[in-house]
Amino acid sequence: MALTKANITSFFDLSNMSSMEKSDLLKIIGKNIQDIRVSKGLSQVDLVGKIEGSIDTTNISRIESGRTNPTVYTLYRISEALGVSVQDLVNIPSTK
Repeated sequence: MALTKANITSFFDLSNMSSMEKSDLLKIIGKNIQDIRVSKGLSQVDLVGKIEGSIDTTNISRIESGRTNPTVYTLYRISEALGVSVQDLVNIPSTK
């Protein structure tokens, strides 16, 4: 999947974000990553092994628990390793 400005913009519709705290958003994204990883039968160590480039298992743990703010590039690499779109990782339920 090619990462372009057009599809990055479509991933992040922030119109429903006014009532959400940053920590809530990070926890939702982390839970999405964890749910997808577990549904594919992967451990955190397995996921790290599939991610292109260097990333530490403890970083995946921090991302999944919502304790760190991953970069767009890190989200892209995680999505590629899981075989899903970045949009699947950042799917935030509407608060409207």
